[in-house]
Amino acid sequence: MKPGRLKTRPDFLAVQKGKRLRGPYFLLETLDRGAPDQPARIGFTVTKKQGNSVERNRMRRRLREVVRQMAGVPFKPGHDYVVVARRDTLGAPFAGLITALTERVKEADRQKRPQQTHAGAARRNGQHQTNRQPRPEHQD
Repeated sequence: MKPGRLKTRPDFLAVQKGKRLRGPYFLLETLDRGAPDQPARIGFTVTKKQGNSVERNRMRRRLREVVRQMAGVPFKPGHDYVVVARRDTLGAPFAGLITALTERVKEADRQKRPQQTHAGAARRNGQHQTNRQPRPEHQD
């Protein structure tokens, strides 16, 4: 099944809350939308830090072509993927890009993101534990 495209800013921002897999040529962000009957969607991001517009567009075109040629790699239905390009994408061998993306997609399917808990979240939810003793009442 051919993956769809992510096009709107809220879609890209939502995927940032999912899993992140770092690679030599790009960062792959994934998010399970919870809709297994819908096709996977993929988006591409290249920051201005990576070069001028010509270079950024070239990186984006290379990554789109990698996804197009990866027809055999199963992007999971109901998932969103964002590929954030790095500067090395420009000079990377094309076969290396295909291999790296294939590995990251398969790794994303295997990996479960642990629930992150920290004191701030517990405090906001009213579930925090304190070690402080209650103050004794002042007697006059």
